Amino acid sequence: MPAKRTAAAAGPVPAPSPPTIPSSSTTTAAAAPASSSSSSLSSGPKTLTTNSSVLDIAHTVWQQYLATTPQRTLLLDAFMGFLVLVGGVQFLYCVLAGNYPFNAFLSGFSAAVGQFVLTASLRMQTSPSSAAAAAVLTPSGIRAFADYIFGSLILHFFCINFIN
Repeated sequence: MPAKRTAAAAGPVPAPSPPTIPSSSTTTAAAAPASSSSSSLSSGPKTLTTNSSVLDIAHTVWQQYLATTPQRTLLLDAFMGFLVLVGGVQFLYCVLAGNYPFNAFLSGFSAAVGQFVLTASLRMQTSPSSAAAAAVLTPSGIRAFADYIFGSLILHFFCINFIN
């Protein structure tokens, strides 16, 4: 059996070079041109330093998300956020006020979760990043939307029948 290699035997690993970003202690006159260039679309994501604050990281991620995500996908994401809010409110109400009509809670909560799952599936099938569907009006995009509508009708039919 051959001898195992250790990390030390593999040789030294070169350290990555630090990113080159102007420090935050620049004057306001020097920062004005940088802010106008950051509002335009760049060829890549903004480079952050290793010691960037959490707010800087969150702001950079949010700006890249808004700049690179198509409008249809933003709408689906907003609807998914609404479904999470509805499910959370229903669960909070069940915990705080009680769950007397428990089948109504189960029906409403499962409708929110089921619709979230169906919407996530539609988002994955129609996002431009997927190789199968470059646009929604392709046959696969139309098929995905038809599946979404059919699944939603079946889901809500069962939820309404579960309430009784």
